[in-house]
Amino acid sequence: MKTIMVTGSLGYIGSMLIQQLIKKNFECVGMDLGLFQNCKLYKTDDSKTILKDARDINENDLDGIDVVVHLAAIANDPFGNLEHSKIYDPVRKYSYKIAKLCKEKNIKFIFASSCSVYGIGKNEFLTEESSTNPQTPYSLNKLQIEEDLRNLADKDFSPIILRLATLFGMSPRMRFDLVINMFLGMALTTKKIILNSDGTTWRPFVHILDVCNAILSAINFDYNESQPLILNVGDAQNNHRIIDLAKIISNSVENCQIQFLQESLDLDKMQLIKDQNIQDGVDVRTYKISFEKIKQTFPNFSCDWNIPKGVEKMIQKFDDIEFSSLQFNNINFYRLKQIEHLYNLQKISENLRWTVNI
Repeated sequence: MKTIMVTGSLGYIGSMLIQQLIKKNFECVGMDLGLFQNCKLYKTDDSKTILKDARDINENDLDGIDVVVHLAAIANDPFGNLEHSKIYDPVRKYSYKIAKLCKEKNIKFIFASSCSVYGIGKNEFLTEESSTNPQTPYSLNKLQIEEDLRNLADKDFSPIILRLATLFGMSPRMRFDLVINMFLGMALTTKKIILNSDGTTWRPFVHILDVCNAILSAINFDYNESQPLILNVGDAQNNHRIIDLAKIISNSVENCQIQFLQESLDLDKMQLIKDQNIQDGVDVRTYKISFEKIKQTFPNFSCDWNIPKGVEKMIQKFDDIEFSSLQFNNINFYRLKQIEHLYNLQKISENLRWTVNI
């Protein structure tokens, strides 16, 4: 049975992926910096994870590893006045280093990229061959890592790049800075959904368990070409305008209303909703995605979760854990807020290195 290393194993995706891999009887090794180690909405087993910065992974760490699933990254964009380069240059550097080590040791490499690399689309469904137009440093960083993998690829090293749609669904290390998770959290705790834009932009969405299954398909897929395999991960039925998404979720929660942040900034007193990429209610990032290629490449893969089904399952889980506004407003579940909190406490440096023992 294959042994899988997951970088970023204590993140939103990693916490779920490790569980799914274990269920499939894979041997697992997690590597994680630990910024979100204690950010748990409910209990989970972290015994497979070693606390280690991805920047420090070396060839000895990869002994006995068959596949590396590279999730480690900084989600969204840097906080405060930190220079983008201080955050994202190291991510690119360590991603290249790990991929190069995998090439040297004949280890399969799977990279979690993002559909956000497309940035701005028109009304057509964008494919893996469509032009990319990243609108944020985060998206640009993903594209740069893809380029580095393209340069590393040859007949003996064939990376798989998974461009993930915007995720939703439950994870022990929950993220309420993801739009569906945020909207549902708002709806359940306040009976309001507050949009930080006019809601007219399009986004593709994918359930976290469908992402785990796509990664499992990639692990099991025999791919030997001299260029990376790039696949959009999601399903066309989950392309939605933000406003329509809000309506779907508001209809799932009794007496829920939709409001707009532009109407009153007091609606976001804790600054959890504001997005620096949205100006005057306008979000230029809009795209619809085609997912035909992944269906053709992985014939046994399909997305099992549409938005209503995923929302219903989340509501059930929230009921089980007696979900409250205290949890929803906890910065543990907002990635940049948590990193900024650690930085302000001087527990991490500007380059996100720990200054204290963890």
